[in-house]
Amino acid sequence: MTTTAQHEAAGTAAPSTSPSGAPPPSRPPRRSFLPDRIRRGGLPYLLLLPALALELLIHIVPMVIGIAMSFKQLTHEYIRNWGAAPWAGLDNFRVAVDFDAPVGRALLHSFAVTCAFTVLAVGLAWLLGVTAAILMQDRFRGRGLLRALFLTPYALPVYTAVITWSFLLQRDNGLVNHVLHDQLGLTGTATFWLVGDNSFTALVVTSVWRTWPFAFLMLTAALQNIPQESYEAAQLDGAGIWKQIRHITLPALRPVNQVLVLVLFLWTFNDFNVPFVLFGKSAPEAADLISIHIYQASFETWNFGSGSAMSVLLLLFLLVVTAAYLLVTGRGRRGEHG
Repeated sequence: MTTTAQHEAAGTAAPSTSPSGAPPPSRPPRRSFLPDRIRRGGLPYLLLLPALALELLIHIVPMVIGIAMSFKQLTHEYIRNWGAAPWAGLDNFRVAVDFDAPVGRALLHSFAVTCAFTVLAVGLAWLLGVTAAILMQDRFRGRGLLRALFLTPYALPVYTAVITWSFLLQRDNGLVNHVLHDQLGLTGTATFWLVGDNSFTALVVTSVWRTWPFAFLMLTAALQNIPQESYEAAQLDGAGIWKQIRHITLPALRPVNQVLVLVLFLWTFNDFNVPFVLFGKSAPEAADLISIHIYQASFETWNFGSGSAMSVLLLLFLLVVTAAYLLVTGRGRRGEHG
């Protein structure tokens, strides 16, 4: 009784006891449905399983099936049961790389067109992006509106944007010819932009208009990390705007540029939507990108084995270029820090 009264006077509850006077048994610790090892270190990987499953279903499985198809003589005769198509081995690949034959020559021409298109589109998209990002750094009235307008091509759905360009580039009633020929008189006749050699120019312009806002967005974000004190110190030392860009801005943007150029390269080299919407199923020879060429080899001639072999060769080329690019840029970063 004395002990109980002391606890009540102190404002605390007396410990409960069993009728026999022994303390009650302690509750067992709450058990988790996950083992301790998984809960401590494996939970992040467990949470990634749904994404990995979707990646496997959407990308890995179709890629493996495409590689398997490249070793078969899969034509329209076996399209209902492509597993019964006869084994071709490396014959599809030999036909694709035989540059003395019509199929090989056409693929080589398409590859050359794609390389030229990628170099021009990526270079111009990066140049416009970095120029706009630098010009938009200083505060001025209407900067926010201009930034929003610059991002409009990237925000539009690709089909909407490219269909708009296809109307603009029409020969008889397109806005481009109306301005260049009817209003300014810069051309003697209305130009065919979507056929012939001019189709390459139309393709580059449309692609650059679509991709340069992404470069602008990435570089604008990267410029926020450059300390303003660096520019102020350079101004005190008498450095002009070009020296500041050369010695401060571009070196600071180098890590972002390395990733940006690689992403733009992969997007542009694989681009199918822009030429398909702009020209349809059959692109002009001057704008015969390899993505459209593989589509025609597969779905126009119904030779899916040959088209799959071309896709595998394209995949190997992109893997080699990406690995070489990452190796070179990685050595450059180690050289700077070493």
